[in-house]
Amino acid sequence: MPDASPIPPARRWSSDLALAVIFMTRLPLRLSGPLAEDAHARAMGWFPLVGAGVGLFGGTVYALASLAHIPPLPAALLALCALVWITGGLHEDGAADVADGFGGGRDKARKLEIMRDSRVGSYGVLAIVFSVAIRASALSALADPGTVLAALAASGALSRGGMAAIARRMAPARADGLAARQGRPTAATVALSIAIGAAVALLALTAKAPAAILAATLATAAVALLARRQIGGHTGDVFGAAQQAGEAAVLLTLSALR
Repeated sequence: MPDASPIPPARRWSSDLALAVIFMTRLPLRLSGPLAEDAHARAMGWFPLVGAGVGLFGGTVYALASLAHIPPLPAALLALCALVWITGGLHEDGAADVADGFGGGRDKARKLEIMRDSRVGSYGVLAIVFSVAIRASALSALADPGTVLAALAASGALSRGGMAAIARRMAPARADGLAARQGRPTAATVALSIAIGAAVALLALTAKAPAAILAATLATAAVALLARRQIGGHTGDVFGAAQQAGEAAVLLTLSALR
């Protein structure tokens, strides 16, 4: 008779976190055994924690560059290169596809078709250029390595904290896309995601955390509302655009409060 005993919470959480790392980064983790049907949706609750780790990696690169007496702007660009490397440019690619689709499509079907095309158009190129420029300039304005490290950890967490909320509150824009296959997270998963993002921000930013949380929330909501208007729902690319907008909003806010 098969063992029907429930999986211990600690084991389930570690499996969900590992799946989040696999999905969000290039780190060579492997899962043992088959995935549960709702595994991808549950993993979304841990996206902010993975984002904080990604941010710490970029902040460490910035600190090492500063130790080598590299000025703030090129150090910031090196930090962003590190973020792109460890994530495989996942979010930048999504933002570029959204810019191309929303900017060049006449209707929902055409917008989704453009977003699925692997080629990058002028809107997509401009989206990546402005995303890198805005984030690099904000980081260089912060300048201090410790401040940059905290800013990247917080922005990495907060910019991924709203993805689960988007997936729960909005339907997928297409039935056969990545977002549809991930499934709809539960309210508990959304709460976990938001709580982790807020906790990381509070630990990293202390008094500036409320402003950063507000900035990330507004940026994520703006992308979600735009996606609802443009294509009637969300896709994996919309998650990427929301992440880029949230990260830029947090870094700009922190640079204004420095």
